[in-house]
Amino acid sequence: MQNKKGIPIKTPKDLKVGKPADKAAGYMAVQKTLEYMHREPGLVKGMAGLLKMNQKGGFDCSSCAWPDPDDHRASNEYCENGAKAFASESTSKIIHADFFKKFSIQDLDAESDHWHELQGRLGEPMLKKEGENHYSPVSWEDAFSIIADNLKSLPSPDAAAFYTSGRASNEAAYTFQLLTRMFGTNNLPDCSNMCHESSGSALTNTIGIGIGTVTLDDFNSADVILVVGQNPGTNHPRMLSALQAAARNGAVVISINPLKEAGIKGFAHPQEIEGMLGVKTPIAADHFPVKPGGDLALFKGVIKKIYEIDAQEGKSSVDADFIKEFSNGYEAFHEAALSADMDSLVLESGIPEDKITRLAHVIRSSKGLITCWAMGLTQQDHGVATIREIVNLHLMLGMIGKSGAGLCPVRGHSNVQGDRTMGVWEKMPSWFHDNLDEVYAFTSPRKHGYDVVESIQAMLRGDVKSLVCLGGNFLSASPDTNQTRKAIEQCDLTVQISTKLNRSHAVTGKTALILPCLVRSEIDGREDFKSQFITTENSMGVVQSSEGHNKPATQHLLSETQIVCGIAQALLPEEQASVFKRYSRDYNEIRDDIEKVIPGFDDFNERVTEPGGFYLPNGPRDREFTTESGKAEFTQNSLPGKRLEEGQLMLQTLRTHDQYNTTVYGMEDRYRGLYFDREIIMMNAEDMGERNIEHGCKVDITSHFKGEKRELKNFTAVEYDMPSGACAAYFPEANVLVPLDKTAAESNTPTSKAVPVTVDLSMK
Repeated sequence: MQNKKGIPIKTPKDLKVGKPADKAAGYMAVQKTLEYMHREPGLVKGMAGLLKMNQKGGFDCSSCAWPDPDDHRASNEYCENGAKAFASESTSKIIHADFFKKFSIQDLDAESDHWHELQGRLGEPMLKKEGENHYSPVSWEDAFSIIADNLKSLPSPDAAAFYTSGRASNEAAYTFQLLTRMFGTNNLPDCSNMCHESSGSALTNTIGIGIGTVTLDDFNSADVILVVGQNPGTNHPRMLSALQAAARNGAVVISINPLKEAGIKGFAHPQEIEGMLGVKTPIAADHFPVKPGGDLALFKGVIKKIYEIDAQEGKSSVDADFIKEFSNGYEAFHEAALSADMDSLVLESGIPEDKITRLAHVIRSSKGLITCWAMGLTQQDHGVATIREIVNLHLMLGMIGKSGAGLCPVRGHSNVQGDRTMGVWEKMPSWFHDNLDEVYAFTSPRKHGYDVVESIQAMLRGDVKSLVCLGGNFLSASPDTNQTRKAIEQCDLTVQISTKLNRSHAVTGKTALILPCLVRSEIDGREDFKSQFITTENSMGVVQSSEGHNKPATQHLLSETQIVCGIAQALLPEEQASVFKRYSRDYNEIRDDIEKVIPGFDDFNERVTEPGGFYLPNGPRDREFTTESGKAEFTQNSLPGKRLEEGQLMLQTLRTHDQYNTTVYGMEDRYRGLYFDREIIMMNAEDMGERNIEHGCKVDITSHFKGEKRELKNFTAVEYDMPSGACAAYFPEANVLVPLDKTAAESNTPTSKAVPVTVDLSMK
């Protein structure tokens, strides 16, 4: 790498810096897929499994929640990261009891996340007793008894929290929330609390449903697609096929993000000859390098400019008929939009006025507008307000409930939407509780439970003493790592239902259990049970079946659903326990009861066996809005106040291309041209110059919140193309800097994309 004068830049020994990629996928994606298949399950098993992934009659990918095509599916219906996820879970390496005899929890904690990933599948249930530093084998029966005895000894059911990852199937999630509520609490923190909670908060109050309003087919007829606060090339690679098709159809794709990521520059489809040869389809026609958190100002600016252009041209682009028939609150919104100060909007967004005007012209002329977004918006202090402003834009133009138009929050984990649909939420509405009470003849608790941040705070206070996790890596996924670590270690019991080793197995309560489970690609059946299938729900509300075909990694594994049912049978009174005994033997019975409790699941068992599954009801697609007013709601959203002090930068956390959520598959971030080191901070060149920081220097990073400081030392500064005032570091390493109490208004989502920091040369 060279500086602006063409002089080669020296980099630390372990860090390799190259040129950021100008496209995603291509031949390299195929090569990397083959490498991971060879490294983990072997090529024969690996490639055979990939041919069943995301296929009708096969198993659903455990990676992202991007939907499968409704009709024809390619024989290779997966992306590089989906292939990595399958390779990881199908590895031939198994962790047995002798591994834990060799490594103490302190030893495990000293190793990297990548090292954890490389050790293999968890092979049998393990127990760490109070006062001991090593796990030892435990039977399933004893494990369930230990959990039951602990939970029964608590002073109140509210002294336990039950966390869920978005990987859990509908059946596992439903039984988990039912167990939790029959036990007597709504403490159901889940991964949504840390990612798309802001989307649900904004959409529920404005259009009456907390999910998106488009289908995959809408991308074929849209003529403008906004990709906001999102990196589809790494986090949702299968989305690139839809964007490529839209671009080829003439749609204008526009990127709005602090970083111009490879996937938005171009896509070389690895299933096309040209793509394999490196020929890319340009994706984004334009890129808007908005400041972190400047999206609200940008959208307010676009709306104001649309009104100004309308006035200049004497032609309204507002859909007056839609507004009159289907919306509420337009007059107040319109007045506020006109009174917005353009100078402030330019300053806050970091986008020049002429470029805002250009974007307004494109959107104003659109016949079909889709806006997609991800955690670049949701993990901001004002993420809910920003998404509401996007809704305002769509409502004023009538861009909802019509072909080729709508709102598209792009979810992360593969069944994160299904978890919420199944009732994994700390504050489900009263109708859900009423239905549970009627079907199961008990009184479910109504008091709202703890979300993720509230659960950690309750652990620190000593109010929550037991943590049961259905999947995920609670420690690494949560904010404020040092505080979260302290909170977990204060618990009497922690339980991890897991497939592979992660840091939450090394940072535990006084007593800790690891309960290893099947993965989706494995056959879910035992000698005394018939083989089962599960179901999942994707980002666009399609519920489909998933059935494994591979032999389980070891004979000791149970499915997530069977583990939850085992805990319930040991914990609950006989009448309630009998429900879970039935469920563990036949998942059809779970689905029959889901049908009774949750609207939209009529004839669940019959419809889900149809190839491709079925769509859940989505009122806004038909312009039916179930808000309190019965109409879509315009809102007024003020700009945030001062967010940075003198000398501060706004840090956002992000993933490398070689990871998914907290799982680190490798040490490459090849789309950004960064290799072999994760302890780096990407900075704007001018910001580096002002601080006398040269590319490759070691720096200390300090976050600031309400007089508190959190530090990361000895990171490597890397010059990167991003707006002045912005910087970025990898998740989960930088989670140490994310304050526990700094959360988005209304959604309480940790603000991992809006952390005020100072960066100084390291004194080491």
